[in-house]
Amino acid sequence: GDLLPADGVLIQGNDLKIDESALTGESDHVRKAPDKDPLLLSGTHVMEGSGRMVVTAVGVNSQSGIIFTLLGAAGDEDEDRRDRKG
Repeated sequence: GDLLPADGVLIQGNDLKIDESALTGESDHVRKAPDKDPLLLSGTHVMEGSGRMVVTAVGVNSQSGIIFTLLGAAGDEDEDRRDRKG
């Protein structure tokens, strides 16, 4: 259940299975391999296996960072609407 802290591309893997439900809502574990579906996303969990990746994005530039930024922007708009009504 290790949490991936950054987005990256898998360059070496050994029977790697990832739980991407935090981002996709899909409950099935996704098999990852360097030659097939090598993208690893921050906020997901390693369920089986091991691997090495090249980091491509961290923080607000990662997929989970972009989602949180968009959710935060939507939350700010909701607060603005409440302030104008109140």
